[in-house]
Amino acid sequence: MDRLSSLLHHFNLHASTFHRGGFCGTSSHGEHEPHGYIHLLRAGRMSFREGDGRELRLEEPSLMLVARPRLHQMTASEADGAELVCATLAFDGGIDNPLSRSLPGAIVKPLRELPSLSGCLDWLFAEAAGEDCGRELVLNRLFELMVIQLLRHLMNSRELASGMMAGLAEPRLARALNQLHEKPQHGWSVAELATLAGMSRASFAAHFHDVVGATPADYLVGWRVSLAQKRLREGRPMALIADEVGYESPSALARAFRRKVGTSPSEWLRQVVQ
Repeated sequence: MDRLSSLLHHFNLHASTFHRGGFCGTSSHGEHEPHGYIHLLRAGRMSFREGDGRELRLEEPSLMLVARPRLHQMTASEADGAELVCATLAFDGGIDNPLSRSLPGAIVKPLRELPSLSGCLDWLFAEAAGEDCGRELVLNRLFELMVIQLLRHLMNSRELASGMMAGLAEPRLARALNQLHEKPQHGWSVAELATLAGMSRASFAAHFHDVVGATPADYLVGWRVSLAQKRLREGRPMALIADEVGYESPSALARAFRRKVGTSPSEWLRQVVQ
């Protein structure tokens, strides 16, 4: 698979449209909700405030992506004439996954800076303004397609300076990361990954750490534990999960899980399903 398909194969995204039309007043979304948000300002003006107090005044059609639970607030007066289309955003395996963690807390961009999304956005806005049957399902799929195109844009433009998405944007590192994502059960060595990247062992290790923010070994452990969390949510047994993600026994996986998460797999699962 390619670098983005491989990632979404494990942590696919799902949108659910909840608003389309005029917006006036104040709308707040909390940090404890089990999903993220996508807001599209189709027309008019509005203010977008993050939980840290930073406020942006949007004077043109814009995209706001809050990929994981994070306090944010939108405000518009009647004179602003704001029109919004909004959806929640969830991921396979839960909101705390490598894909959502690799994105900024909020991405706010004028639509004119996202020309590669224009076709999808035109279709989405047309569906939102219409009354055709199946509209909500079509809108949900278009939101999902739009987010995938946005991820592609972020990688192609190299807008993210660090983290997994920054690594996937770098062709040499992307070859190594893609193999880690596709074959987590393999006992990858730095030398093997460096060969995939076409770099020396020392140069690869240093470059990987500088861009991704972790050593290759630590990244692999984190990826394996994230896959284990997803499979635990799906009800898979630990013995099967351990084999699938590259551990010789459930106890070996449990030790790695505790080091990364701070709790045992069973304790973590009880917390997330409450």
